[in-house]
Amino acid sequence: MFVVLGATGHTGSVVAETLLAHRQPVRVVVRSADKGAAWKTKGAEVAVASLDDVPAMTAALQGAAGLYLLVPPNYGAAAWLAEQRQRMDQAAQAVKASGVPHVVFLSSVGGHMAEGTGPIRAARYGEQALSAVARNLTILRPSYFMDNWAPGIGMAKSQGVLPTFLDPAAKVPMVSTRDIGRVGAEQLIAGGKGRQIVELSGPEEYSPAEAAAALSRILGKPVSAQFAPLSAVVPTFTSFGLSAEAAALFEEMYAAFAKKAIAYEYPGQLVRGTVTLAEALQGMA
Repeated sequence: MFVVLGATGHTGSVVAETLLAHRQPVRVVVRSADKGAAWKTKGAEVAVASLDDVPAMTAALQGAAGLYLLVPPNYGAAAWLAEQRQRMDQAAQAVKASGVPHVVFLSSVGGHMAEGTGPIRAARYGEQALSAVARNLTILRPSYFMDNWAPGIGMAKSQGVLPTFLDPAAKVPMVSTRDIGRVGAEQLIAGGKGRQIVELSGPEEYSPAEAAAALSRILGKPVSAQFAPLSAVVPTFTSFGLSAEAAALFEEMYAAFAKKAIAYEYPGQLVRGTVTLAEALQGMA
């Protein structure tokens, strides 16, 4: 039995679907029974729990051969980093108490870096907390999500522009959440072997200008990448409902990307996915 957190989200849903396709027994953990109804129909077992209730989460993990773990962020939290670290600690408590033998943890590129990475700092904290308690830990460190372009597709359709805080001409490692979920499931099936780092990217690197060009072909209309300065990050993200702290962390992250300061720890061992940016954008559009 494999337990999957985040089955109602992008990567977790792919993990669960992939496991079921391989005829593996799956238990999805959801916050309410109605969120698990569709998974029950597909043949998965459903457990209702959250990281805010460590005993319930511990019970949901017991008897599992492996766990796919992501810690969903509450970007509206005023003290976002402290709250996210607390959730990482709660996840580690449940892992330790349940004795689950293998954890596949969704972290991020740059998870080995101590400072200057914005919200990635929470993922690094999670890596450390889980390393202290998990018997076998596989850390997934994907690059920039291709799915991050989804919020800008509306403007591409209506105004012909794709907003970006990245240099339109800069090639950036990007990966589809479909590839992340597939690799996560494959790692669960393979089983744990101590502490492992799996760094992920797509088939090749892409620029925001190439993302805009791909959308032009998909939508059948001209689309151009519209660069926004870093000074616009905080007001933009707070307008989306993020707290001031969370928005400032994203500004820090984009500044690090601009300086190419966020990098892989083991670039020679990079695992490349198969989903192209054009394919990912097609699905979003």
